Amino acid sequence: MPTRTARTAWTGGLNDGTGRVELVSSGLATYDVSFPRRTAEAADGTTSPEELIAAAHSSCYAMALSGIIGSAGGTDIALDIQADVSIGPDPAGGLRLTGIVLTVRGRVEGLDAAGFEEAANAAKVGCPVSKALTGVEITLDAALES
Repeated sequence: MPTRTARTAWTGGLNDGTGRVELVSSGLATYDVSFPRRTAEAADGTTSPEELIAAAHSSCYAMALSGIIGSAGGTDIALDIQADVSIGPDPAGGLRLTGIVLTVRGRVEGLDAAGFEEAANAAKVGCPVSKALTGVEITLDAALES
């Protein structure tokens, strides 16, 4: 199985420094990062580890859910997954992830609401990113749409 790589170049101190995160494996993008923007309400054109984790989690979860729906005999017409990753103070010092909320809306043929909810919960547990983040509380809000 492949290994994927990202790299960050950082200049300066924590509060006055800046960095650039490069998606090396795909070569698709390079993003600015900044600690003050990481902990501010407005990102102002910079990303953060939490946003990158949210991107990884929502895309991994979408793939896992799609596979589980197919295995259950359903066909996904459209899945919309949002991951909200929160950060806060760590009682041991520094910062920590304080929670992740996965919000899933799906249009699916061949599964009723209970079957969709079962698939959604199985994907939450089975997604490799969810497995990597077991130290963080992950909550799920899943619903079928017509």
